[in-house]
Amino acid sequence: MKKILLLNGGKAFAHSHGQYNTTLHDAAVAFLDRAGFDVKTTFIDGGYDVEEEVQKFLWADVVIYQMPGWWMGAPWTVKKYLDEVFTEGHGSLYANDGRTRSDASQKYGSGGLIQGKQYMLSLTWNAPVQAFEDPTDFFEGKGVDAVYFPFHKANEFLGMTGLPTFICNDVMKVPSIEHDVARYEQHLAKVFGVN
Repeated sequence: MKKILLLNGGKAFAHSHGQYNTTLHDAAVAFLDRAGFDVKTTFIDGGYDVEEEVQKFLWADVVIYQMPGWWMGAPWTVKKYLDEVFTEGHGSLYANDGRTRSDASQKYGSGGLIQGKQYMLSLTWNAPVQAFEDPTDFFEGKGVDAVYFPFHKANEFLGMTGLPTFICNDVMKVPSIEHDVARYEQHLAKVFGVN
C-alpha cells in the first residue's frame, strides 16, 4: 500500500481565499483514502512542525503539492515550507550536493537520500491553457512544467522523481470546480492505477 503525503499550499490572500485548492486537496484525500492508500496531510498555512514534516517525507512514497500559481510560481508560504523542511532534512533527505573533492565524476544534485520516492504537482491558475501551450502566448509554449522548473529541481535534489502534473486553468475567470474535481480524480486514478 502506497503512503501518500498531501500538502495543501492554498492560502487566503488579497482576492484569493484558498478555497479552490482546499476543495481539490480534500477531494484527493477522500479519493486516495477510499482507494485504500495510507494518507497524511499538512495544511501549510495552518502551521507545521519542521522536524515532523521531515519525518512525513521519510514516511511517504509520494508527496502531492496542491497549490495556486502566484506570480509565476509557488506562494511564498510553500517556498518557505520547502526552505525550512528541506534544510532541516540535511542528513536524512539529502547528504550533500552530491559532489566530493575526491571524486570529480559525481554530479551536482546527486546527493539526495530519498531515491525511489515520487512527487506530484496539482496546480490552480487563473491563466488559460493556451497561455502555457501556445508559442505566441505568455509562456511561449513552454508548458506548465517549465514554469515550475526550479520547484521540480528542488524535489529532484532530494532524489525524488516527478509524476505527471495536474493543472486547473481559468479558476477565477471561468471557474468549474465540479468539472475540475472530476478531472483530478481521473488523473489520480490513472497515476496511481486505481480502477
